[in-house]
Amino acid sequence: MIGQAFAVDYAPRLEDCFFFNAVEDAYDLTGISGRVPEWIRGSWYVNGPSQFERGGMRCNHWLDGAGMICALRFTNEGPHFTSRRVRTRKLEDEDAAGRFLYRGFGTSFPGDRLWRNMMLEPPVNVSVYPFAGRLLAFGEQTLAYELDPLTLQTRGVYDFNGKLNALSPFAAHAKLNRGLLNFGVSFSTKQPMLNVYEFDEKGSLNRRKRYPLAHPYSMHDFGFTPSRVVFFLSPLLMRFEKFWNEGASVMEALSWEPEIPSVIFIAPRIGAASEPLSVEVGEGYCLHFINCFESESHLTVDVLVLEAPVYSEYQPLPDLFQNVTRCQPVRYLIDLESRQLISATRLDYSLAPDFPSIDPPHAGSLYGDFWMLGISACGRPGRKFFDQFVRASWSTRSFDIYQAAPGEYFSAEPCIICNPADRSEAVAVVERLKPASNLVEMLLFDAFAIGHGPIATMPLRHPIHPGFHTSFAPSSRTTVVNSRNIPTIPYD
Repeated sequence: MIGQAFAVDYAPRLEDCFFFNAVEDAYDLTGISGRVPEWIRGSWYVNGPSQFERGGMRCNHWLDGAGMICALRFTNEGPHFTSRRVRTRKLEDEDAAGRFLYRGFGTSFPGDRLWRNMMLEPPVNVSVYPFAGRLLAFGEQTLAYELDPLTLQTRGVYDFNGKLNALSPFAAHAKLNRGLLNFGVSFSTKQPMLNVYEFDEKGSLNRRKRYPLAHPYSMHDFGFTPSRVVFFLSPLLMRFEKFWNEGASVMEALSWEPEIPSVIFIAPRIGAASEPLSVEVGEGYCLHFINCFESESHLTVDVLVLEAPVYSEYQPLPDLFQNVTRCQPVRYLIDLESRQLISATRLDYSLAPDFPSIDPPHAGSLYGDFWMLGISACGRPGRKFFDQFVRASWSTRSFDIYQAAPGEYFSAEPCIICNPADRSEAVAVVERLKPASNLVEMLLFDAFAIGHGPIATMPLRHPIHPGFHTSFAPSSRTTVVNSRNIPTIPYD
C-alpha cells in the first residue's frame, strides 16, 4: 500500500548488547590504537545495568538490570580497567535464589516482592560520583551505596553520616558543587513533596528543604546555579496507587497527562535570599538538564525537551526506541524580577538526543559547548539505538557529529576531561558497542573536533552492557589495582 509505514530493524544484533553474562574483572588494557594524551591522570567511572536474565526469565526494561560500576584508570603505567557489580540487598537475595525476586522499574510478575511492601528494592544502576573521599553509586528513590574507589568492592549503604534513612526519598542524579546537591520526591495521593538536600564537602547535611507539589511529578534530573536549584516539572505523574494496589511496575504506574502544562520550579539554595517561584513553559517532557546559569536578573535553563516521555521506549528489551519522539535542546530565559518566561530558543538537532554533558567546572555557570548522543533513525518506525556522538555550540548554533558504522552503537553519558594545564585542550570519553564482534571499546575524541573520529581506541577484554551516567576523578598519581586482586567472575 502506498504510504504505509513498515517497521525496520535499524539496530541489528541489539539483543547482543543486553543478553549475555557480564564479567567482573580487573586488567591492564592492551591492543590500544591511536594516542592517549599523557596529561590524562585519574579515574573515569560509569554506572549501568547488567544481568537482564535469571532462571529462565528476562527483564523487560533497560532500567531493571543489576547495577555494575566500571572504572577506567589513566595511570603512569597505562590505562587499567575494573568492573564490579554493586552488592545491593536485591542482588544478594537474587544471587542466593538463582532467580528474580523483586519487582523492577518496568518488570513485574506474580509473587514479586517490594521492600517493606511499599517500595522497589532498587538495583542502584544509574550514576556514580566520587565524593568526600568516597565513591558513591546511586539509584532511584534509594540511598547511595559506598564503594572502594580502587577495587570497586561494595562497602554498604551510605547514609551521609546518619542524617538520612532508608525512607528518605533520594534521586539518582546528584550534583557536585560546594559539596553535593540532590533531591527526592515523597509521593503521596494527598500531598506529594519535593525534598531538596545540600551536603557539605565532608558529607554532612547542611539543609533539607521541603516544597509541596501540585502533582506527583516523576523527575530524574535537576539543575543548579550558585544561588538556586532548578526543576523541570513535566506532566509525567506517578500514580502510586496502581503500584501499591494493583501490582503494577513503576512503568505501568506512570501516567502521561499532557493537558497539565510543564513548569520550571526554582528554589533558593542555602544562604540565598530569593523566594521560590514557578514559571509555566508550555508543553514537553524533560528527562535531562544540560546546564543552568544566572545573572542579576535573569536565569538561563538549558534542557533537552522531548515531545513525550522516553521511559516507555526503554522497553521491551531488546526492541528499544521503536517510536521515540523527537527531542531538541531548548534554552529558556526567565526574568527573575517579573517571574516570567522571556524566550525559549531551540537548537536545530532533533534526533532524540540524550545524556548531555558539559565540561564539569562550568556546571552552574556560563558555558558554550555541550556533548550528547543521538539516534540517526529517529522518526522512522523500528527498533534503534544511539549511533551519533554530537558536540553542540550555543554561540554558533552548530553541531559537530561523529556517526557510528552500521550495527555499532554508543552508550553512556559522554565524559569531558580537560588538560589541567590548558583547558582549551580536552578529550571526550565514549563507549562504543560492536555486538557483531562481541566487543566494547572505550574511545577518546578530541572534544572540540569529534567529527574527525577517535584519537585513541581502547578495546575491553570483556563486553559490558549499555551504561548510563559517568564521572571523572582527576589525580596526579593513580594507584593501579593488580588484576590478581580481583578474580575474573562470570555470573549467570
